[in-house]
Amino acid sequence: MEAREKRERRSFTLAYKSEVVALCHSPGASVGKVARDLGLTETAVRRWLAQAEVDSGRRQGLTTTERQELSHLRQENRLLREERDLLKRAMAFFARETR
Repeated sequence: MEAREKRERRSFTLAYKSEVVALCHSPGASVGKVARDLGLTETAVRRWLAQAEVDSGRRQGLTTTERQELSHLRQENRLLREERDLLKRAMAFFARETR
């Protein structure tokens, strides 16, 4: 049995994803066929289809814009926590210095 090589993680633009979704909705096209033709995994294409349904309001969940905002807020929150912890350590250091 041969070990499968890991694919390098690829990123795709929103425009490309919407084109793939449109291809999947065209008559006679299936998710599997579109994925094979474009060299994509079926899982990725199915996720893009599901996200397109969320964005159009046909399915419950976070829209693409909301996901991007949530990701940005999490990054900002992590940075603020790091800054707060640094300030706490600095305060403790200077409090020992003044004794």
